[in-house]
Amino acid sequence: MSAQLTLYGFKASPFSEKIELALKEGNIPHKFFSVDLFDKPAFFAAEVNPVGKVPVITYGGPDVSPEHPSPLSTKLAESDVILDFLADAYPEANLLPADPIQRAKVRFFINAVTTKLNSPYFAWVRNSEPQAEENFLKAIEFVQDLLPEPAKFAVGDSYTIADACVTPYFHRLLINIESDIGKFPAGGGPRFGELLNAPKYAKFMAYLRAMLDRPIAKEVFDAETVKSVWAKIFGRS
Repeated sequence: MSAQLTLYGFKASPFSEKIELALKEGNIPHKFFSVDLFDKPAFFAAEVNPVGKVPVITYGGPDVSPEHPSPLSTKLAESDVILDFLADAYPEANLLPADPIQRAKVRFFINAVTTKLNSPYFAWVRNSEPQAEENFLKAIEFVQDLLPEPAKFAVGDSYTIADACVTPYFHRLLINIESDIGKFPAGGGPRFGELLNAPKYAKFMAYLRAMLDRPIAKEVFDAETVKSVWAKIFGRS
């Protein structure tokens, strides 16, 4: 029997979604406990993560109710740290390639998403910088340049934690585009979608569609919750 593993997450959080995707794509047994970040249960900060952020996993220790986490379990936070842990702790899940060069490429891709794509995406949604749209497009080009040809997966020929890391941004980007949710001027979401239909972004968009067409991606993504929370946080006043 494998060690108990519980994911504390919030369906609207792209960072929580990364972990849920990896767990389900890797067929890793786990429990999921939903933490409402607008109304967090008292035990969460006291017994799981003092910072109060998600995702967090508890690993090992007795198999107890998520509302009463054991002090004997290990608590891990930060989504990229958790992704790496899952790939190492569950090699049978095949979330990292066997080849060390390919493994390094996976980790480089994750670093690129975290350092090159994350901030420009949120700056665009918040309309918080003068060149936010241009910078986000440049970030997309950077990620696209890392993709193989054809871009079925981020690295190699199978699903890895690199794919789990970036897919949540794709889900939310489509919400921005299709529902025009964001602090950019009205119509900015659909217009951005038109920009991405240009041939220069064809490889990026093909990869995006490949990831979102995966059954697990469809299962994990709660579109209505994300749309509601994104509108609450990023809607125009």
